[in-house]
Amino acid sequence: MQSTTRFTASQTVLDPSIRNIVLRNTYLMLSLTMIPTVIGAFMGLSTNFSFLAESPIVGSLAMLAAMIGLMFAVSATRNSIWGVVLLFVFTFVAGWWLGPLLQFALNFSNGSQLIGMAAAGTGVIFFTLASIATVTKKDFGFLRNFLLIGLVLIILASLANLFFAIPAVSLAVSAAAVLIFSGFILYDVSRIVNGGETNYVMATLGIYLSIYNLFISLLQLLLAFSGERD
Repeated sequence: MQSTTRFTASQTVLDPSIRNIVLRNTYLMLSLTMIPTVIGAFMGLSTNFSFLAESPIVGSLAMLAAMIGLMFAVSATRNSIWGVVLLFVFTFVAGWWLGPLLQFALNFSNGSQLIGMAAAGTGVIFFTLASIATVTKKDFGFLRNFLLIGLVLIILASLANLFFAIPAVSLAVSAAAVLIFSGFILYDVSRIVNGGETNYVMATLGIYLSIYNLFISLLQLLLAFSGERD
């Protein structure tokens, strides 16, 4: 998990074998994070989230704060086994937090199909974009500022909509999130391929967050446009 690079003059050169190891470990870790995510999601389906109905803003902000805290904990321990443990804890909590959305989706007659479509769509987008970044080895670092600005705007719009609850804003945020987090997949995989990220715990966390938010956004769009009430 330690950063391993070679320096030549002022340029960082990543040994191809090291790059392949980081990429392989990242994909392996990413696949393993799906286990606690799925377990957490099943537990979320049987959890009573009535506290969100009573105080949706406080509940959402508290959960957001908890997940951000876990992300900082993963970052602080990324060079030890505790980074891996906390990464799995984070993905379990993230899966559990899918509970309210999955419960809502299953209230539709075609809810389970839409969940499957969102998962499949997320997988197709990820594998397509990851393959582009890996095969072309193109540096997508130029997307960084655009993606960060887009992410900030999405967060601000989402927080504002907790108070106003305007459906059109939710749809716009979800559509924008699909584009932004797809861009983050390109950016994050490109960083690994080009030596910008050599810690596979942090690489996994970054890609996981993009996949997680991409799935949520696709599911919300599918529910809005294709959901069938009983």
